[in-house]
Amino acid sequence: MNGTSTGSEAAALIARLDWARSPLGEANDWPQSLRTAVDIVVNSPMPMLLLWGHQLIQLYNDGFARLAGNKHPDAMGQPAHQTWPELESFTAPIYSAVRDGQTRTFSEQRFVLQRNHRDTEIWLDLTYSPIRDESGQVAGILVTAIDTHERRSKALELQQRSEASLKAQHNSEQRLQLALAATDAVGTWDWDIGEDHFIADAHFAYLHGVAPGDAGLLPISAYLQGVHPEDRGTVARSIKHCISHGTEYAEEYRLLLPDGEVRWIFARGRCYKDHQGRPVRFLGAALDLTERKTTEQALRHLNENLEERVAQRTQALAEANQRLQNEMYERERAEDALRHAQKMEAVGQLTGGIAHDFNNMLTGIIGSLDLMQRYITAGRSEEIGRFIEAAVSSAHRAAALTHRLLAFSRRQSLDRRPLDPNQLVASLEDLFRRTKGAHIRLNVQLGQDIWPVNTDASQLENALLNLVINARDAMPDGGEILIETANSYLDGTDITTLEPVKAGDYVMLGVCDNGTGMAPKILAKAFDPFFTTKPIGQGTGLGLSMIYGFAQQSGGHVTIQSEPGQGTCVRLYLPRLHGTSLESSLPASLGEAPVAQAGEAVVVVEDDLAVRMLVVNLLDELGYTAHQAADARTALPLLESDLRVDLLVTDVGLPGMNGRQLAEIARQHRPGLKVLFMTGYAEKASERQGFLEDGMDMVAKPFSIDLLATKIRAMIGVDERLQA
Repeated sequence: MNGTSTGSEAAALIARLDWARSPLGEANDWPQSLRTAVDIVVNSPMPMLLLWGHQLIQLYNDGFARLAGNKHPDAMGQPAHQTWPELESFTAPIYSAVRDGQTRTFSEQRFVLQRNHRDTEIWLDLTYSPIRDESGQVAGILVTAIDTHERRSKALELQQRSEASLKAQHNSEQRLQLALAATDAVGTWDWDIGEDHFIADAHFAYLHGVAPGDAGLLPISAYLQGVHPEDRGTVARSIKHCISHGTEYAEEYRLLLPDGEVRWIFARGRCYKDHQGRPVRFLGAALDLTERKTTEQALRHLNENLEERVAQRTQALAEANQRLQNEMYERERAEDALRHAQKMEAVGQLTGGIAHDFNNMLTGIIGSLDLMQRYITAGRSEEIGRFIEAAVSSAHRAAALTHRLLAFSRRQSLDRRPLDPNQLVASLEDLFRRTKGAHIRLNVQLGQDIWPVNTDASQLENALLNLVINARDAMPDGGEILIETANSYLDGTDITTLEPVKAGDYVMLGVCDNGTGMAPKILAKAFDPFFTTKPIGQGTGLGLSMIYGFAQQSGGHVTIQSEPGQGTCVRLYLPRLHGTSLESSLPASLGEAPVAQAGEAVVVVEDDLAVRMLVVNLLDELGYTAHQAADARTALPLLESDLRVDLLVTDVGLPGMNGRQLAEIARQHRPGLKVLFMTGYAEKASERQGFLEDGMDMVAKPFSIDLLATKIRAMIGVDERLQA
């Protein structure tokens, strides 16, 4: 077996077993498809089980061994039904379907296994996938298991909290009804402002001229029709003022009943806003003041006990108001629990979207590599070009998705440099023209004397290109894209953004179209991650959220304006850079990879074997002397020795001591040592200016070979004595 796992107990067990006595035969005679499948299983961080051949012989990794409990290690190399007879009724139909080329997936599947000679309950998400041999026939079954015990426990806890919240809300509503009954209440209302659905008690609806059956289906205008014509305008203005200014609503007005009777009511309410400051709900309650008004009119004539009666009624109103406020507080607590549940649902949608896109990309990579391996084995190397292109394309898409996720979460590593926005837009104009399509006009309007900004040129280019693509897709029948730049001063009231605006000078870069536009409901979700109006497979929904995250991380803002049929305009505001001269704002183009000069040596520290092998091989190809280490502990003796070291290339996220700490210790022994950091993601490295010192630079994974070679050459520098 050509396994590459290190430190794996399962791999060691597989290597020790006498496979010549098993149905699989001698391990050296196994087909390449079985070798590849075993290599994937033992190196996977997820629990995996491989069932091979007619008897479904078991091979698994350390993760699955922990799930198997007392079945391990005897299960290794044994038929599945012999090891798990108690599960045969469950697994037999699954195995039959997978052998026919189908895939089976199960969520939250319960099992009772023996662990430490005790019954232990576990819950698993399971996937059964067919594995094909060299002839294309299904020869094995790959089982992937995910332990969902912790997720299930959290879900159960959340459900219990939700039930408790609903019970508290029900009790609150009962107390509210008792309080209203004790204070001559007309009823309560709950107005959904966005949908314009006015939900009210049956009695409240009846007094306002609305049939009880329609109490939750009509807009607020239907209820205003029941207000006395002389009071209707006052009530409407008071409601509008409450919504616009966030003040408490309190109004006395008359109702004109269908039989001509006039009744007085006192209504008190409050407007609730969402986290973006937009009004969403208007709740309140009303009291019947008819009796009080009648009494007041009678007392005007009698003028007896007026002050005492008014004081009693006022006290009753104050007590009712206090009870209403207490009940509203209880309702707010229930709504907080509901919002938490909705947030957990949004997290689930986010992880589901990531898994969907990454699984598609990994399928393109793994499938292409598998086919390339088969073609090479078959001596058809000249035909593997298209599979190489497919694998590289899928890998670039995966890299783009991770960059967008980091941009959305504001965790990307920004390579901030001074740049001229006009120069950057001008350099991209040809790309924009090729991207837009022949049916769309491009209009570029660059402002005069545009201020410089300090930001990542590549991220800004990606943001503008994303906006141009969105504008193009919004104009299938043609139109015009306007790209503009301008100097702007913002004081916090000029624009509406999700985050507070710091007053100051900004440079605006805008992309506008006259396409289909967006309805208000769509516009409100435009910056949400994985929200897209495009068909499945044609958009990840991360474009605008990535631009929003990039703008915030750069200290700027982004706004979006859109109307159906009128088009969309997205404007990016970046802070002005003061007092810095611009040398060049455009990234240097990559030429042929530069080779090493005589005797130059590089120490490579990377815990990922594949990445370390890639970098070391590149250095060997370019003529450098390469010293390698898998972690900081192994690298320190090299750095503390008398070896010549011109450059340290290290991953940031090393196990134990990280790459930044290693660089500090290395510089104590080698002052001025140049360091090139490699990072896939490191939270502290996301802001380069605070992470890097003189003689340090950073390259983000995944990177191209030419880019890495150019970075290494640029950091080591050129020995002037060797130049002709």
